[in-house]
Amino acid sequence: MEWRQQSAVSCELAFQEAQRWLEEVTKKQFGSKSFRVALEDGVLLCDLINTLKPGIIKRVNRLSTPIAGLDNVNVFLRACEKLGLNEAQLFHPGDLQDVSTRVTVRREETSRRLKNVLITIYWLGRKAQSDPFYTGPQLNLKAFEGLLGTALSKVFTFDVI
Repeated sequence: MEWRQQSAVSCELAFQEAQRWLEEVTKKQFGSKSFRVALEDGVLLCDLINTLKPGIIKRVNRLSTPIAGLDNVNVFLRACEKLGLNEAQLFHPGDLQDVSTRVTVRREETSRRLKNVLITIYWLGRKAQSDPFYTGPQLNLKAFEGLLGTALSKVFTFDVI
């Protein structure tokens, strides 16, 4: 999944909006955790999608191990596919891994990975808005225009299944 060059300010709006939406939908707070840390165990993502589509995920692994987190992220991504998101709209499970201690990984790589996560949240938010049975908090899609590019957010649409 590729993304355009954009200013830090425009991406910050998307991060803030994604966090606000996740917290409002799940009724759980990020606390002092960073965006990546709050999502890396996959629990909040699983709670999000189970709120959007109750019962789509049968079991959330609440153990605090990296394997449990990876399992939850994979379950979340499969649930996104069941809701109709396609592979190009999904981040890679490794995008939430902590790579800050790896010498060969640059800061730009960490940023790129988190933007991939934001893109998935954007498409999931669009999917929720198009569901006539979903009446919960709405994701402000305009906050993502700087991340996706104005033209992409207006033209690049996928049909609801």
